[in-house]
Amino acid sequence: MPSLDLLATFLEIYRAGSLSAAAQRLGVTQPAVTGQLARLEEQIGERLFVRSRQGVAPTPRAAALATRVSLHLDGLRDVLGSTETEPALRGTVRIGGAAEAMTVRVLPALAPLTARGLYLHVTLGLAQDLLAELAEGRLDLVVSAVRPTHPAVLAVPLVDEEFLLVGAPATAHTVDADRLRTAPADALAALPLVAYSEDLPIVRRYWRSEFGQRPANPVALVVPDLRAVLAAVEAGAGVSVLPHYLVEPALAAGSVVQLHEPEVAPLNTLYLATRRGAPANPATTVVRDRLIEAAAQWGGL
Repeated sequence: MPSLDLLATFLEIYRAGSLSAAAQRLGVTQPAVTGQLARLEEQIGERLFVRSRQGVAPTPRAAALATRVSLHLDGLRDVLGSTETEPALRGTVRIGGAAEAMTVRVLPALAPLTARGLYLHVTLGLAQDLLAELAEGRLDLVVSAVRPTHPAVLAVPLVDEEFLLVGAPATAHTVDADRLRTAPADALAALPLVAYSEDLPIVRRYWRSEFGQRPANPVALVVPDLRAVLAAVEAGAGVSVLPHYLVEPALAAGSVVQLHEPEVAPLNTLYLATRRGAPANPATTVVRDRLIEAAAQWGGL
């Protein structure tokens, strides 16, 4: 079993994005960090990082290992260095994400940290725009609905979003149940769509995944906020595909119903992204780990 020292060094390399930056954070030489990484890789039997001119890029095994050990190592540091009350947090953490997930899940999970003195600056927007700001150093963390590919960005899977096709109960009554079982796309074809954008990204992905074709339905309403999409669906404007976490209260209340039940629900992974080689910031680390801990309790979104 790897020692705590090796795992702590690994975690600093993962967060810093380079061996030299990790060595600086740890207050040791780069050869010492390189040697510890080599011993850990030997014990695990697998390579954890791929070197490049920009630093080191984690392998999938490294991302999984970081997710598993970060909470425990940081928790151990807190226990060893804390008093009976949680330590104060200093500074600002700039975090970005989609308005819906931030509102319903992320910000409620982070709100208790503000009582410890943390200042959160939140930016809402599209994933690609937010990731560009992260890479340029204008954000510290991004909850991204797309997998980051920028070399300056490190990311770990946070949680899977589960998507459901829903409509108002009155709308559901207009669908022929037998045709829905045998030819679902045809059974649903006359129902108007409510969408997030004109190119129907979420709806189109569901139709292709479940029905093997693009939706031929008329579009009744387009609004760039999934909460507004849900409100329009509840009011009878049409049907849409929405994440489970957002539509769950409406399902429980009976204001919408699930129109189609796939064998395996379509999923989209949310990633928690940080900037490679960013200066050490204890507050950012606390926010990052709090989100990973909270996401484990969410299960699927």
